[in-house]
Amino acid sequence: MKLIGIILFLFSSWIVASDHSHDHMDHSDMMHHSHEGHAHEELVDGEKLEVNPERFDKFVATLSNAQVAVVSVKGMVCDFCARGIEKTFQKDKNVKKIDVDLSQGKVLVAFDKGFDINFEDIKKKILANGQNATGMQVVSI
Repeated sequence: MKLIGIILFLFSSWIVASDHSHDHMDHSDMMHHSHEGHAHEELVDGEKLEVNPERFDKFVATLSNAQVAVVSVKGMVCDFCARGIEKTFQKDKNVKKIDVDLSQGKVLVAFDKGFDINFEDIKKKILANGQNATGMQVVSI
């Protein structure tokens, strides 16, 4: 009786393992791999795009005596990328407000008017999330 139980256990383990490896093989194929919100085929190059004026106006509407770093970002491919950048900048006590525009490859970061905005610091924060900051403009509000 023990032998039959062991054989059944081994057989069922083998079936489960073969089904699981089959799923893994299908899932590892990036052409068919899909996570909601990802756009693997599209890589937005923020350097080539302009800031969405409506989005910018909405961002600065509640700001006064501030400056906004408009950062061009290359490598954002999904909402997870954008949320990671937001979380990183929200930890910085000097940041008044942040907005990440995934579709245009832009990050808007608001600071007090007297703050010395350092592009190298911004690049490091964005790189820590797996993207590259390729350029920056500062606009006073």
